[in-house]
Amino acid sequence: MADGTALRPAEDVARTNKARQRNESPEYRAAREALLVEEIKLNRQIARVAALRRGLPPGGEVTGDYRFLGEASSVQGAEPVGIEALFGDKDTLFLYNWMYGPRRARPCPMCTALLSCLNGNADHIRQRIAMAVVALSPIERQVAFKVERGWTNLPMYADVNGDFSRDYHAVMEDGTDTAAIHVFTRRDGTVRHFWSAELGFESADPGKDPTTEPDLMVLWNVLDLTPDGRGTDWYPSITY
Repeated sequence: MADGTALRPAEDVARTNKARQRNESPEYRAAREALLVEEIKLNRQIARVAALRRGLPPGGEVTGDYRFLGEASSVQGAEPVGIEALFGDKDTLFLYNWMYGPRRARPCPMCTALLSCLNGNADHIRQRIAMAVVALSPIERQVAFKVERGWTNLPMYADVNGDFSRDYHAVMEDGTDTAAIHVFTRRDGTVRHFWSAELGFESADPGKDPTTEPDLMVLWNVLDLTPDGRGTDWYPSITY
């Protein structure tokens, strides 16, 4: 522990568990207790990784001429703004590049599912940090889909010149847009990169899609609790 407190072995903690489920068999209880030990270890590992992430040294200063057009621009005729404006009154910014570029007839279903999750929690998240959702499509096109989905809490921006998306790994070599997750900080007037998701297809384990654990999508976390799990050939759709 960061404060020097030694943690009890997971096996000892698991033995204090008093929970029992109706009509369970001895075999079920033994397996469940063994699983509980692993859940305790996983919980601790997640906390350890989060602490390591928080302890990252300052990242690279953001210096590009990045221009973003927000939702109010079509009504008020506002000019594009720089990345600092996306912070509002906060000093930390969570930014998600979603896959809805001009080449796409419809957005990526996976991005859509994730943004639905974020929309439901955005009011809570934005009490502590700023949020921005960025794509290469014109802002009017993004807002039209936002209205279609009933998203009310996600601040959306168009990457006007595409420089940000290219510099921060949201455009592939062939020019196709892809998803990217970033965190930026603003300290003493300087905007710096803090963290980005770097797990990709080249680092994914066999048979597993690249994800950033713990997964930001409630969808997958819920399915992970079920007997059939996520499955191997099912993905969310925009409509069913």
